[in-house]
Amino acid sequence: MKTKRLTVAQATIEFLKNQYSERDGVEQAFFAGCFGIFGHGNLAGFGQALQQYPDFKYYMVRNEQAAVHTAVGYAKMKNRLSTFVCTSSIGPGATNMITAAAGATINRIPVLLMPGDLFAKRLVAPVLQQLESAVSQDFSVNDCFKPVSKYWDRINRPEQLITALPEVMRVLTSPADTGAVTLCVPQDVQAEAFDFPVELFEKRVWHIPRPRPDVDAMKRAVEWIRTAQKPMVIAGGGVIYSEAEKALTNFVHQTGIPVAETFAGKGSLAYNDPHNLGAGGATGTEGANAISTEADLVIGIGTRYSDFTSASKTAFQNKKVRFININITEFDAHKHSALALTGDAKAVLEELAEKLESFSVDANYRKKVADFNKSWDEKVTQVYQADDTSIPSQAEVIGAVNTFSDAHDVVLCAAGSAPGDLHKLWRTRNSKGFHLEYGYSCMGYEISGGLGAKMACPDREIYAILGDGGYLMMPSEIITSLQEKFKLTIILIDNKGFASIGGLSKSIGGEGFGTKYSYRNQAGYLEGEALPVDLAMNAESLGAKVYRATNISSFNESLQQAKQEKQTTVIYIETVPERKMAGYGYAWWDVPIAEVSESESVQKAFENYTEQKKKQRYFL
Repeated sequence: MKTKRLTVAQATIEFLKNQYSERDGVEQAFFAGCFGIFGHGNLAGFGQALQQYPDFKYYMVRNEQAAVHTAVGYAKMKNRLSTFVCTSSIGPGATNMITAAAGATINRIPVLLMPGDLFAKRLVAPVLQQLESAVSQDFSVNDCFKPVSKYWDRINRPEQLITALPEVMRVLTSPADTGAVTLCVPQDVQAEAFDFPVELFEKRVWHIPRPRPDVDAMKRAVEWIRTAQKPMVIAGGGVIYSEAEKALTNFVHQTGIPVAETFAGKGSLAYNDPHNLGAGGATGTEGANAISTEADLVIGIGTRYSDFTSASKTAFQNKKVRFININITEFDAHKHSALALTGDAKAVLEELAEKLESFSVDANYRKKVADFNKSWDEKVTQVYQADDTSIPSQAEVIGAVNTFSDAHDVVLCAAGSAPGDLHKLWRTRNSKGFHLEYGYSCMGYEISGGLGAKMACPDREIYAILGDGGYLMMPSEIITSLQEKFKLTIILIDNKGFASIGGLSKSIGGEGFGTKYSYRNQAGYLEGEALPVDLAMNAESLGAKVYRATNISSFNESLQQAKQEKQTTVIYIETVPERKMAGYGYAWWDVPIAEVSESESVQKAFENYTEQKKKQRYFL
C-alpha cells in the first residue's frame, strides 16, 4: 500500500480539498475554503497546513461565531451543496462557535468545525484555557459541541483520521442528516506525522440522492388529495434546497392547491402567482391564515413546522384536518401524525403531479385564493407608500428597499421585528432572493451571514437589514468584508433598543421593561434619556461607507448612492419603534404570561392568553 507522510493537520486539509458533491449531474467542490482565527490550539497545526496548501483558501475573520455564520450564509445560498471549514484555537475560540453551530444544525445547514483541543498526551496538563474535570481526563470544552452537532469526533491518534473523515463527509452531504459537524483535534495530534494511505487523498465525489417515498404511502396520499375539499400546501425551506420550485409551480397550477410559505420557504412560488397566499402562521397574511383555519388537508413540503409556522398549534382549526408531509427527513415527515412521504421534494412533487392527472380543486376555491393574493398585494402597496414628512416605520423602509432592488438581489435578515414584516411584505421575485435565518433567529447573523451569501453569489446585491440590537451584537465582519472585497449594503435601523422584544413585552403587559437603550431614571429603571450612541459613526470607524437618511426620500437617495459603491456600505436610518403591521386571523405566538401579578396590564394579558390557549390543538 502506497503511503504519504503528513501531519494530521496536513492530511485533513489534503483530504478536504479533494471532496466534491454532485446532484443531477452538476459537480462542485464541497469546500470553498476555511474561515478561522489562530491561537495556540490550532496555529502550529491547522495554521501550518493551510499555509502549506494555498489552494485551500484561508479567510481571517474577527469573531469565531461570525465565521460559522458566514459559512452558513454561503451554504444556504448554495443549497447545501458547498460550504466552509471553520477552525479555532482551544478554549474561548472554540466555544465562541457553539452558538452558530446550534443555528447550523437547527437550520439543517452543513458546516465543518475544527476547534483546537487540549493535549492528547496530557503531560503538560492543564494547558492554557483547559477546562479540568475531577471525574475524567478525556474531557474539554469541545464536549459542549455534542448536543449541537450532527456528528462529533475527537482524533486522539493519527490513524483515527482515516475512518473519521469519510464519516464527516457522509453527514455533511446527507440531505437528511446534515448540520454542524465537529472534528476536535488535540493540538499535539495536529502536528503529529503519520504514513497515510494515498487513496485517502484521491478525488471523491459524493452523490446527493433524490430518494422517493414508499409506494403504498404515495397511493394513500393521492387518495387523500383527491378527496380533499380545501387542501393547502405549506412550502418550507426543503422546497428550495431540493430545487423543487418549478415542480411546485407545476403542481399548484395543475391542481389549484394554494401555497403558504414559511420563512425558509418564502420564494418557493412567485409572490404574484395567484396560488400564492404568502406568509403563513404567526407572521402570516390575511389569506394564508384564513385558508389555514379551514383547510381539511395540509401538505407540508420541506417544513419542520416551527411554532411560528403553526401559530403555536392554532393555525389549523378544521376538526377533520389531516396532514401529508413531504420531507427528506423521516423525523419531520411524521410530525402532526402525518402521512409521511419521506423523500426528496422535487422527486415527490413530480410523481404526485403525474399520479393526480386531471385533479383540480373547486373553481370557487381557486378564485378565493386568487382574490386573497390580489388583495394582499394591494395591501402591501398601501404599506409601502410612505409619509415623507415624518420618521418612517420599519415597514416603509422595507418597502423602499424592495421597490429599489433588482429582481435577482437578496434581502437578508435574522432577528428582531424585521423578519415578521419581511415575511408578510417582501415581494420575492426569485427563490434565493429572501434569505432569513429564522430557525435560530440569531442576532449577529446578518452581517456575517450576508458576507457568506455575497461570497456565494458575488454578482448579486446583498441587502442586510438589521436593527441596532442586532448590529451591536457583531459589527466586526464589516472589516472582513472590506478585507476580502465583498460588498454588502447594510440597512441599519435605529429604534433605540430591542424593538421586537419591546413590542412583545407590551403585548404581555410588561410595558417594554428592559428593552430600551436608556440611562437609569431616579426610580432605578432603564427608562431615562436615550444613550448618546452614534451607530453610523461606529460603522464608519470600521471602514464602511456610511450614508445617513432622515426620511424615505433621503433613504431612496442613499440606496441610489450605495448601489454605485464598490465597498461595504451602511445606510443608517431612525424609525419609529412601534410596528404598524397587525396580525391576521390565527396569527398567534405562545409566549407564557405570569399567572399572578400586581400589574393590571399583565392580568389583562393573561386573560387573553388563557383564551388563546383554548385554540391550541394536538394532532394525533
